[in-house]
Amino acid sequence: MKHRHIRTILLVEDSLADAEMSMEALHGANLANPVVHVEDGVDCMDYLYCRGDWANREPLDPAVVLLDIKMPRMDGLEVLTQMRADERLRRVPVVILSSSREERDLAHSWDLGVNAYVIKPVDVDQFFDAVHTLGQFWAVLNQGPEGD
Repeated sequence: MKHRHIRTILLVEDSLADAEMSMEALHGANLANPVVHVEDGVDCMDYLYCRGDWANREPLDPAVVLLDIKMPRMDGLEVLTQMRADERLRRVPVVILSSSREERDLAHSWDLGVNAYVIKPVDVDQFFDAVHTLGQFWAVLNQGPEGD
């Protein structure tokens, strides 16, 4: 019998206040997925590749990565670039969370293959908009591709 796990939502956010707001918005969206919070891009990559602190986690890709752009050590656009260059990770939906309304950041994110862009501080309505923007991508929240 195949055991199906609910995939995590990976929240990558260096500001604790912003992370808490995002958690509240996720909670308000009534998603069943557990949320894992890491504080920067280096930790995010460790999580995705099951190394470092995450060496023993179940090797299941997150349902979605919520990614802050401006972070120390490795920023969100660098994480997105690395994810999209990886055969396994390039299909994982990524939602950029940014306090920036700069067209440049927005355009660059789309060029790199982001699935949705949410302006911080996030609110529940924005999350729902992002969810709808993702459309069928977001179905991965409830069900991964068959055979995984």
